[in-house]
Amino acid sequence: VQLQASGGGLVQAGGSLTLSCAASGVIFSTHGMDWYRQPPGKRRELIGGIAENGGTNYMDSVKGRFTISRDDAANTVYLQMNNLRPEDTAVYYCSVLYLGRDYFGQGTQVTVSS
Repeated sequence: VQLQASGGGLVQAGGSLTLSCAASGVIFSTHGMDWYRQPPGKRRELIGGIAENGGTNYMDSVKGRFTISRDDAANTVYLQMNNLRPEDTAVYYCSVLYLGRDYFGQGTQVTVSS
């Protein structure tokens, strides 16, 4: 299983970014996908996820600002982030639970300046 995240960068507070995560080695359409982030000096936290049927869930601090979507034809999951805040600064990872094991991509850095 390989997960390749991209789309991170530097953005001003209030701005937007869209992260992508391309998956291979997994039957993508039958698995839920998750997004995590790890702020500097803190533990990795679950932002939210999208089920194989498209249902989504989010942590409270990103509800209404972040949207997770998926394109099964492209084996890709997306994280649309709007109204970014400095506290959203983190390394962002996508993840999949496959055959009983959690797989994580290499992460992509998002930095939000105030």
